[in-house]
Amino acid sequence: MESPFLGILALLALVLLLAVTGGVGYLTLADWRDRRRREDEKRELRRSSPKRR
Repeated sequence: MESPFLGILALLALVLLLAVTGGVGYLTLADWRDRRRREDEKRELRRSSPKRR
């Protein structure tokens, strides 16, 4: 017969794994959005600044 302690431990490990995976996904998405926003700002600055000769 399985110990209730092991079942709780397995469930806790699964919850922690999902939390860490979700956190990594969120940070990856946030970094991607920030990088894209910075590139758009650079592009806009290049487009709006007067050209030097």
